[in-house]
Amino acid sequence: MTMMLAVSDLHVAYGRVEAVRGVSLHLKAGEIVSVIGPNGAGKTTLLGALMGLLPAAAGTLRFDGDDLRALDVESRVERGLCLVPEKRELFGELSVLDNLLLGAYARRLSAATLKQRLDQVCQRFPRLAERRRQRANTLSGGERQMLALGRALMSGPRLLMLDEPSLGLAPLIVVEILAIVRALRDDGVSILLVEQNARAALESSDRGYVLETGEIALEGDSRVLADDPRVQATYLGGDVHGD
Repeated sequence: MTMMLAVSDLHVAYGRVEAVRGVSLHLKAGEIVSVIGPNGAGKTTLLGALMGLLPAAAGTLRFDGDDLRALDVESRVERGLCLVPEKRELFGELSVLDNLLLGAYARRLSAATLKQRLDQVCQRFPRLAERRRQRANTLSGGERQMLALGRALMSGPRLLMLDEPSLGLAPLIVVEILAIVRALRDDGVSILLVEQNARAALESSDRGYVLETGEIALEGDSRVLADDPRVQATYLGGDVHGD
């Protein structure tokens, strides 16, 4: 598989406080790679730096061999990166359809391509198609996560970065959302999955990293990590779906 994302010795700081210190990771095209760890470990900060929402103090970020640090957020979206944030950040007063259309705004698509993308999203998420005229703030938690995913897919991402997609969802909905994530990988979208729900993340990914206090503590094949005594004791012993 071709190397898509390569991060080396990444440092990200808030003022004098380093939230991410010396992080190195990689993702190949066609992979789901998970990043697990406790609250405050730096997972969201890592995604923010990859998307260009936060400046990298040091280190290299490469996507398809190109230097990401030289690109702004819009340029990263144009290259095929997309972030689904933890809080989903939907426009609650707007309809499902309007939220979806906003996902494609930065790409300046032709009318035909826009319709094709919208049809594809509605086929993948039939409930969104049923509720396309409904306001986003009236949807259930699972439907809002589907809308956040659908909006991201409207940009035609090659690398989809998901920040805590299981947050606040019931166990059955978590299973459904992660099944959708795996289906996206099967359709050619590479996934960087950040999750506090370690069990769900490792069951859904090919490889994983454990991030603790801003540093990579462990990495490897997800099945190997799931069998690691330290991971089992710290993250899997009392792990349950949802948050």
